[in-house]
Amino acid sequence: MPASALQIDRASINRANSQHSTGPRTESGKQRSSLNALRHGLTAAAAVLPSEDPAAYQQHCRNFRDEYKPATPTETQLVQELAGTSWRLNRVPLLETALLSEQSPDQSPESAIDALARLGLHSSRLSRQFQKTLDQLRALQSERHRKEGRDLRDAAALLELHKRKGLPWTPSDHGFVFSKEQVERHAERLARQNEAGHIEFARFGSGKFEGETVHLRSTM
Repeated sequence: MPASALQIDRASINRANSQHSTGPRTESGKQRSSLNALRHGLTAAAAVLPSEDPAAYQQHCRNFRDEYKPATPTETQLVQELAGTSWRLNRVPLLETALLSEQSPDQSPESAIDALARLGLHSSRLSRQFQKTLDQLRALQSERHRKEGRDLRDAAALLELHKRKGLPWTPSDHGFVFSKEQVERHAERLARQNEAGHIEFARFGSGKFEGETVHLRSTM
C-alpha cells in the first residue's frame, strides 16, 4: 500500500476510534467516573473543586481566621490548613449521598461498598490531619499567650517603677511590642487583682465560708 494511502487509512481509523472514545456510557460507568474525579478532589492540592463555590470557600476560611485569630505567619499557615482540611471533610458526606442516591441497577452492591469504604478511609485520614494541625496550632498559640502574659507583667512593673520615679517611659524603650495603653490597662488590671486578693484574704483567710474551710495564702 502506498504511503499516502496508509496515512489516509490510519487517519480514518483514528477518527473512527475517537467517535467511540467518548467516556463511560452506562450509568454505572458514569457514576464511577464521577466518583473517581470527586475522590481525587479529597487529596488534590487545590481545596476547591471546579463544581464548588470559591466565594463560599473564602468565607469558610475567614470563619477559621476569625475563630483562631492567627498572629504569626506559622499560625496563619496552620489555620489555612485547618480550613482546607475541614472543607474536604465536609465534602465526604455529600459524596456518600451522591454515591447511594445515584446507584444504578447494573451496579453491584460490592462496588458501592468498596467506594464507601474508600471514602471512609479518606475521611479518617482527613480527620487525623485536622486534629494534628489543630494540636500544633493550639500549642503554638498557648506558648505565645504565655510569653505575652509574662512580657505584659514585666512591662507593667517597669511602667510603675518609672511612674514612681517620675520618669517618662515607653514600651519600645525596653524592646516590648505593646502600646503604652495596653501596658497601662494591664497594670490597672494587676492592681485591681492584687487589691481583690488582699480583701479576699482579709475576709476569708481563715475559718469557714458557706460550710467549707477556706485557706488562702498571700503570694506577695
